[in-house]
Amino acid sequence: MSAASVTPTVEQTPKDFNQDLPLHIATLTCVRAGKSMPFTREQLSAIDKAPIKAPVAVNFMGLATDEQADRKHHGGPLKAVHQLAPATYEKINAAFSLKVRVGTLGENLTTEAVNGLPEMTESAVCIGDVFQYGDTDTSDSVQLRIVQPRRPCYKINDQIGQFTKVPNIAAWVSKQGISGWYFQVVHDGLIDADLPVYLIERPYPFATLETLWQLANSKEKYDANVIEPWLAIECLEESWKKVLAKKVKS
Repeated sequence: MSAASVTPTVEQTPKDFNQDLPLHIATLTCVRAGKSMPFTREQLSAIDKAPIKAPVAVNFMGLATDEQADRKHHGGPLKAVHQLAPATYEKINAAFSLKVRVGTLGENLTTEAVNGLPEMTESAVCIGDVFQYGDTDTSDSVQLRIVQPRRPCYKINDQIGQFTKVPNIAAWVSKQGISGWYFQVVHDGLIDADLPVYLIERPYPFATLETLWQLANSKEKYDANVIEPWLAIECLEESWKKVLAKKVKS
């Protein structure tokens, strides 16, 4: 993969919506939370999220009713809420002839695009994007900022392995860059299915998650002018900056 292939261009970069914001881009179709339960390898996990039937409070640590069994690697202010595009399941099921259902891989939020706009996927959302889940004139609407992609772990293999013997789907998901993203909570509030979703800030329209995955996983080195804009993104989680900093040509 060459540097040119991952350097954002006018064609590759999502529309700069800043002049149109706030913009109604989606409907929140499902909110999910999980409880820590016995899992594989004699461990606990809350990866299997169930739909929530009533409004739930969201604070800086995430959904009030959501749990994380492994707090070292999951949860916390920079992994407060997880969203995953339904297209991830479509791709997994098509590639491996499976029927994995939406919600199996631990996401809290599922959305559906409106007004002919792109679905919220890794190619259409950016680091630093702030989304409001709820009407813009409502004081208790939740606001969430994308701060990092999700790194797939072995628990995805174990979770899907309940239904199939396909090995290491987590590695395949990581290579495809379709594992979703984590939010930091900007504004506490209540969240529930069927709320409108608004894009209210897009400070870094070049910084799609798709491009970040390509840069971070490439074996190549890049000119400083390719990497430095990413290192200047204040809200990008620090471990990703460390990975990118090593990609600069010496």
